[in-house]
Amino acid sequence: MIQVIHRALDILEFIGRDADKPKTLSEIANTLNLNAGTCANIIKTMTNRRFVQKIDNKKGYILGSAAFKLTGSDGYNKELVSLTRQELNALTETLNENSEITVLNNDLRIVLLRVFSSHDLQVRAASEKRAYGTASGIIMLACLPDNDLKKFVNTYGLPDEDEWDSPVEEDSFYAEMAQIKKDNYAIRKTKDNIVGIAVPIFKDGMVIAALGVYMPVFRYDTANKKATLNEIIKTGILINQNLK
Repeated sequence: MIQVIHRALDILEFIGRDADKPKTLSEIANTLNLNAGTCANIIKTMTNRRFVQKIDNKKGYILGSAAFKLTGSDGYNKELVSLTRQELNALTETLNENSEITVLNNDLRIVLLRVFSSHDLQVRAASEKRAYGTASGIIMLACLPDNDLKKFVNTYGLPDEDEWDSPVEEDSFYAEMAQIKKDNYAIRKTKDNIVGIAVPIFKDGMVIAALGVYMPVFRYDTANKKATLNEIIKTGILINQNLK
């Protein structure tokens, strides 16, 4: 048992060196002189616990959100945080509503950066939540390649009834996701009377994050909805330009 703990820590330390560079399974196993199967099993567990994040089948692994949360750092995907902070601050100042940058990790939408409005009445939103239950999670899923979205559904299932606006059938789900992808934004109203609006963030043609704004329903209902959406879309375009 103690040996497994040492190996897990060795793997975390190795992945954390030059943290922005993904490490492949074979690279990790060979460098640390670990059996490939043993290494894969340890990494699988750490990925499930979000201490490690898998980029894709070829690129390898980087540190996950849970590893950075131990230090209270927003350094998880620190380049993305750095390149979006200014635009997020400006968007929040313009709309005076909470805004955030989020990423997808397994079936969760995870907040990397959040800027709060000056309203006395603040919406409390979890930093980690099922992707289906948020506008940010939905837009990231909708913008995945079709095969990746189907793999996600095969792994995590369709949305629960309380996460979707209508009864969830596979055909209608994929049709709605296709429309969201075409629109390039998602709007979701929760049963807690919170409205979320989100647009995708891309790098090298792949969705890597989402820009989202959320507010109480009563403020959304009295706001200029078109102007609000346009401001979010405009900020998303600026962020995507920064990432090129």
